[in-house]
Amino acid sequence: MSTHGEMAMTETGQATAASAADTLPEPPARPNGKVKTLGEPIVTVEQVHKSFHGNHVLKGVSLTVRQSEVVVIAGRSGSGKSTLLRCIDRLETIDDGRIVACGNLMGFRETNGRRVALRDHEIARQQREMGMVFQNFNLFPHISVIDNITVAPIRIKKVPRAQAREEARALLERVGLPEKENAYPRQLSGGQQQRVAIARALAMKPQVLLFDEPTSALDPEMIAEVLDVMVDLSHQGMTMIVVTHEMGFARAAADRVLLMHEGSIVEDAPPEDFFTKPTSDHTRAFLSKILQH
Repeated sequence: MSTHGEMAMTETGQATAASAADTLPEPPARPNGKVKTLGEPIVTVEQVHKSFHGNHVLKGVSLTVRQSEVVVIAGRSGSGKSTLLRCIDRLETIDDGRIVACGNLMGFRETNGRRVALRDHEIARQQREMGMVFQNFNLFPHISVIDNITVAPIRIKKVPRAQAREEARALLERVGLPEKENAYPRQLSGGQQQRVAIARALAMKPQVLLFDEPTSALDPEMIAEVLDVMVDLSHQGMTMIVVTHEMGFARAAADRVLLMHEGSIVEDAPPEDFFTKPTSDHTRAFLSKILQH
């Protein structure tokens, strides 16, 4: 995919990018040394625009994500990255353009060459194909961990209760919390709550997982336990679009890293290129900021 705002490399830019890369962990080998195989496009964003009260937040953004691909979206606060994620899941409407996700034209259906807006319950059916993990967990505080995970499959997908609980226990095992099924969210650390939130999203068996800064509300010592789960998911072939400032995760798990700046994608590259030879001055500036923290 071509990037917006591409600029020639400078000697200073090369030094900055190389220094940034030197501070990040080396990406681990894929399980069993296998080369990752990507599938067909599963999310397509075409020339999407979005404004809030006259503020043009997304400026003709285009993006294609393939099955099993992990795409990390980075950028400064206010660059439009979280808005893009919310538009993909139709949590925000778009002003122009189109988004196709999991075979659905999000928010619409096409009839005789015309786009017809869907009703809320029809949009909810589209959204079931994707899972969203928020930065603030959004667990129900008054019910147990296992009930948080099973409530949507039972009520929305009509999964039998016994089956839903069995699958929830398997998911808790998967995220490293098998002993917490009867605990309440208030009894868990932030990292544990976020891992439960990931299990809850997986319980709906989504085709795509969307992460909106999943570690930003966590204490530093809890970040690694959440990122470890996300890395495992990437190795298992889950399609993921991740908005994050955790560049170590991007280096370790992403197939592509994007940088957003003022509502546009200004860099779109594999991690090794993003960190060592970026094409945009905005990327070089972003990476230089990382070195200061």
